[in-house]
Amino acid sequence: MTVSRRLKEYLDSNNVQYNVMAHKVAYTAQEVAAAQGVTGWHVAKSVVCNCDGKYVLLVLQAPSMVDLARLKKAVGCKEIRLASELEMENLFPEAELGAEPPFGNLYNLPVYIDKGFAEMPEIVFNAGSHTETIRIKYSDFERLVKPTEIEIARPVGV
Repeated sequence: MTVSRRLKEYLDSNNVQYNVMAHKVAYTAQEVAAAQGVTGWHVAKSVVCNCDGKYVLLVLQAPSMVDLARLKKAVGCKEIRLASELEMENLFPEAELGAEPPFGNLYNLPVYIDKGFAEMPEIVFNAGSHTETIRIKYSDFERLVKPTEIEIARPVGV
């Protein structure tokens, strides 16, 4: 699979400069960072949660994991859980499972991004496959997606 057609058309129609980068197969965001030779703090991973029956897309830096208790409080959910693989396949039909791009707005999902990304000049993310990523300026990502910035992550292992 190559870059998501929907994502490519969206970036092109909004005059965003981006680089598509091929790499060996990588299934985790940290593996993507290593394959691309960048720090994991620049690599976004998409996590989908079901919050009171509605899906939300979370964007975290590779070395982090979602803190469900913090997220629940930040967005005011009573019940929250990670989306299942079947749910992910249905939400992102043109992306390989686990390689969903962080553009929830293209899939009618609200997007919450961890505050750590606000300080990054650029963002690298899966382009819909496990062998290609896209690099864009963080300011372009923010302009197109309009994510809500909240503290939703904690470092892995904490």
